Amino acid sequence: MRKILLPAVLLALAAAGAAHAQNTHINPAKSFISSAVKVPAGSDMIYVSGQLADPIAPAAAGAPAQLGDTKTQALSVFGKIKKILEDEGYKLSDVVMMRVVLVGDPAKGGAMDFAGMNEAYLSFWGPIEGKPARIASQIVALARPGALVEIEVQAAKAPMKAPMKAAMKPAMAPKKK
Repeated sequence: MRKILLPAVLLALAAAGAAHAQNTHINPAKSFISSAVKVPAGSDMIYVSGQLADPIAPAAAGAPAQLGDTKTQALSVFGKIKKILEDEGYKLSDVVMMRVVLVGDPAKGGAMDFAGMNEAYLSFWGPIEGKPARIASQIVALARPGALVEIEVQAAKAPMKAPMKAAMKPAMAPKKK
């Protein structure tokens, strides 16, 4: 009995410890991104595919959808990401990594509008203390005509806390002979 009980108790304690583990955001300069983020082993993860902006107005027949400038598109994308995360039980503060892809804005002479994207980013992550690690790159084009922004994120959170009883499953009980 002791041989079975001890592993069960150790398993339950390990699960309880993992439930309290938190992401560690390494941000000594208190900038708008983290230099790195440590995610504890056993964390629940979600990987959100690259999101594009929704049209700001219906497109005329045969014309590409109107998506707006970089800031408008980034606001739309961050809103979609927030909804996806919330639908799955995550918060923006759970985001540990973000990849931003920008296309040069024709209205800005083909230069990427990093400031517009960052303004949208700060409207979502500004008040959050733990910012994600982030990369932003400029590319020539995205798959959707007129798209200037595509963003993907990964989020991590401590696993749901299971009651101690659940950790001690009947399968671990000694078998009757």
